Order: sequence, then C-alpha cells, then structure tokens
Amino acid sequence: MNWTQATKLFDRMTKISSGLSGTERAMLPFGRPINPEKILSILSKIFPLSVISVWFFLLLGSTNPQSAIRNPQSNAPQFTDIAAKAGLTQPIIYGGVSSKRYIIETNGCGVAFYDYDNDGWMDVLTLNGSRLEPFAKGSEPTARLYKNNRNGTFTDVTAKAGFTKTGFASGLSVGDFDNDGFDDLFVTYWGANVLYKNNGNGTFTDVTKKARLDFENIRWGSGSSFIDYDRDGDLDLFVANYLSFDLKTAMEPGKSANCAWKGIPVNCGPKGLPFARNWLYRNEGNGTFTDVSEASGISKVFERYPMSVAAADLDEDGWVDLYVACDSTASIFYRNNGNGTFEDVALENGTAYNEDGQPQAGMGLGIGDYNNDGRLDIFKTHFMDDTPVLYRNAGKGLFEDVTLAAGFGRATKYVSWGAGMPDVDNDGWPDIFWVTGNVYPEIEKTFPQYPHRNPRQLYRNLGNGRFEDITATSGSGVTTPYSSRGCAFGDFDNDGDIDVLVMNMNEPPSLLRNDLANGNHWLKVKLTGVKSNRTALGARVVVTVGERKQVQAVLSQTSYYSHDDLRLHFGLGDKTKADRVDVFWPNGQTDTLKDVKADQVLKIREGETLSRK
Repeated sequence: MNWTQATKLFDRMTKISSGLSGTERAMLPFGRPINPEKILSILSKIFPLSVISVWFFLLLGSTNPQSAIRNPQSNAPQFTDIAAKAGLTQPIIYGGVSSKRYIIETNGCGVAFYDYDNDGWMDVLTLNGSRLEPFAKGSEPTARLYKNNRNGTFTDVTAKAGFTKTGFASGLSVGDFDNDGFDDLFVTYWGANVLYKNNGNGTFTDVTKKARLDFENIRWGSGSSFIDYDRDGDLDLFVANYLSFDLKTAMEPGKSANCAWKGIPVNCGPKGLPFARNWLYRNEGNGTFTDVSEASGISKVFERYPMSVAAADLDEDGWVDLYVACDSTASIFYRNNGNGTFEDVALENGTAYNEDGQPQAGMGLGIGDYNNDGRLDIFKTHFMDDTPVLYRNAGKGLFEDVTLAAGFGRATKYVSWGAGMPDVDNDGWPDIFWVTGNVYPEIEKTFPQYPHRNPRQLYRNLGNGRFEDITATSGSGVTTPYSSRGCAFGDFDNDGDIDVLVMNMNEPPSLLRNDLANGNHWLKVKLTGVKSNRTALGARVVVTVGERKQVQAVLSQTSYYSHDDLRLHFGLGDKTKADRVDVFWPNGQTDTLKDVKADQVLKIREGETLSRK
C-alpha cells in the first residue's frame, strides 16, 4: 500500500466516521472525523506504512459505509457559460491586468440577480471598477443593467436606467427602503457610496444626498445590507468599511513586510493599513436616514477589516442579526439585542475564528441549512493556503466549526471569494459553490502552482454531514479558470434549477446555466411584507418534507458583495409536495401553509395565507 492509496483510504474512513453517532465516533482512535494528511503525517513518523494499512483495514471492516453515505443522484448538474450568447458581453474593468500596484485594484466587486421591473424574471446587474490610468471621456466603466428578454438573452438598459457613476465599486445590496413596491439599490465604493431609488419605470434616481447618506471624506465601503433592525416595518441600512486608503500616501509594492508575498513585491495590505469603522443608519420613514452607529454599538467594534455582510436571524430570537466576514482579523457577529443595540458575540458563539483559534481572511459568505435541521449555518471563504470554514448552527446562539468533518479540510492554492449554499441538483440537500481568483497576478511566473485564474468549486451535499467535490464533472462553466470575485445565485430562465452569475476581473461576467435533467422537484417562495418591510428582508422560511426541515432567509446581500434571487429555492427530490411551509416574518408574526404542490413559485403575502398561527 503506497501513500496515495493510504490517503484515499483515510478519506473513506473520514466519510464513514462523519456519519456515525457520537458513541460510535468515540470508539474510533481519534474520536472525530479525521484530517487524512495531518494524521497520516503523524503516524508515519511512528509506524511503518504497512502497519498503518493493516490498522485502517481492520477499522474499515468494522463499519458499514453504505449506512453512512447517501447515494448521490447519478445525473449531476452541468453548468454551461452562456454569457456571450445571452448578450452579457461588456468586460468588468478592475485595476491592472498583469500587475496590481495598490490594494484597491484587487478586491473586485459584486453582481446581482435583480428583478428591478417586477416581471418575475431575473435581470442582471454587474458593478464595475476602474483603473489608475484615466479613461477617455465617455468611455469610463459604469455599473451595467441587463433586462431579461425571457428567451435566454438580455438587453443592456444601462443608459435608460441612469447608471453613470464611475470609480472603484465594491458591493451592492437590494431592498425597498421606501416600501413603494420596487426594490431599490445601494452601492458601496472607494470614494462615495450611492443610494439609487427605483422609480418603477426602468429608471433610477440618485437620492444619496436627499437621504442624508452622503459624506465628505473618502471611505472604502465594502459589505452592506438593508436590515429592519428595529422591526418597525421599514429598512434601515448597515454599511461596512474595509479600511482607510489614500492614493496620496499609499506605499509602493515591496516597501515593507506587508508589501511582499514569498519574497515577491506585491501591493500592500491589508495588514499594516489603518482600520475604518462600520455604520448603521436608521430609516426615518420619510426618505431620510439617521446615523445611529454610536448609539447602537455598531461602531464600537474596531480594528477589523470587514468585507461581506449577511443580515439574518441567526440565533432565532426573532431579531435580525449581522454577520460580517473580516479579512485577516476576527469576524464579527453583531447580535441584535432587540432594544436598538448590537453586541459582537462572535468570540462567545464560535464564529470569530476557526477551530484552531486563527482569524483567517474572511472574504465571502454563504448562508443556508446544509444539514436540514431547521437552523441557518454559515460558510465562509478565505485566502490561499487555507481552507474555507463551515460553521454548524448548534442552536441557542452557538456555532461549531465542522470544516474537517464536512470534507473541506484541505487547503488550496486558490484565493476564494463569492459563495453560496444553493441546492444545484434539487435533491433537497443544499450544496456549496464558490468562486476563486488570485490577487497577485505577478506571482504566477515565479510560482506556477499559484495561478491567477482558477476553476470554480462545487461540492455536492451527501446528506450525512459531508460534501463531495464534483468540480471536475460539473461542466465547463465550473472547470474553466477565471479570476473571479462576486457571484450570485438564481433561476434566470425560470426552469426550476439554480443558475450562477459570476464577476470576472477584466473580462465579461459568466452566466452559468444549470442544465439539470434528473427530474427532481422544487419549490420557490416569494414573500411580500405588509406590516413587515415590503421586501421581507430578514424573514425565514422553513419547508418541511417528511422528517426533514429546510430553512432559508431572505437576504439583502450575500456571497461576496452580491445579491441573490429573492425567490427562495428549495429542492424537493422525488417529492411532489411540501408537507408544510412556515414563514417567520421580521415583525415576529408567523404564517403557515400545508400540502403545498411542488414545481411552482409560491407567492405569499404577509397575513394572507391559508392558515395562521
């Protein structure tokens, strides 16, 4: 038995152990699912490989792998990039191509599946960056809005929409801040953020100053989210700031320890660069916002480099919380105290660091219920030579790092960004998808093992707490390498499966059509608030099928600086109906529907359901 065979065998053992009961796992030599590379390395220093092999076989012979691993669907999803055919042809400009002098060129921006015209078809919004060199007048890149033509193609309606702002855009969040029935748009920038009011006629108006969200000094807005933190029925706004950066004082590559990577001069940061503060604005209900950052406790959390944001009731106390992935520092869990204040409890609840107590470099976020226990879990992406992290929601506001047990314990050479937990094969078990791309184009010549462009990553949920890497068999839309940042999930062609929109650095976006053909059923849920905010942001929907409960939340921002289809998508496998659909609205009310037919978009207006608790 050679080293490769032993590694494969150990991986098999890990899959088996993750599906055992606590008592059964305690009987294993390590008491928990195993990191094969780590344990093999330790054992090889003590015993000959032949001895280790015998021990493995004895162990495996005492278990039944079939009882632990669910048979996956034989017909897996196939993703095809149809962006060019669909008319998404404009490149997303972001900094230099072969080198990046400053950190503002590296982070990229988000994208959105955004039904701006309320026709039930997902339109596409892509943000844009800039370059240090000036553009010819009239050729500066802007955000682009593409209208869905309902036939697999899109029309560029940017000019009509009125998106003319240029500069280094970061993230976007969507929500109906004025409750007029049309979802508005907030975009963060290095420079000045913008609040766009959706006029309902295909045009948008910049109301930033009118809403009192403008400011004088340069900020670097990163993640943001509309959130009804006080449950008064209108959307407030949380805005994170990555760090303080000024081109006039920026240090050149190679000028300090934080401006080099493995001896190669690269852009500086984030370590060593000044921190910035986060902001919370209360919606006054008259088109204006008031800064409540200090009073709410939001600005008390400092010395972090915040990136992506997710606003959801993660501890199930009826109040929407904020989770912020932070680069090179501890992540933030702003628990909503229900009295207008927030408290960072990430250290106490297990979401600040990984299980080794390391802060990691938090980039993107996926929020979902991977194990179908009715609680929202957290998936977070990180820098190269590290692993992503999966936090299992253990209930009572506590989380457990289950990265190794779930099968994500191997570090990669990829920098990982946008992520999500979409059920891409509609089998009723949320899968995990994320995009990758290096931040240092310069290093590839010296270190070819760290390429600038990388494949996307897709892991199928095996239904036993573990995931299987199916990247290589999921189609060219997944395997073709790009340097990507934001990604969004939604059903743009309304065929009942989840597609993916991806931001690519200095290239057109990718539109990954899911060509699923396994016959599995599905259910989409579209919510409209009445007493709660119109967009229903912060609501949780629990779909019960047999003994399994799937939960999803309506989010303003997710992935990396991006926005998903607001229609929550649930795979049902071979089931033709959901036994029960429960909606937990942001204002504390609950609506319930029973015996809901599959393969439909279920539209629920708050308080107007068949039964009511």
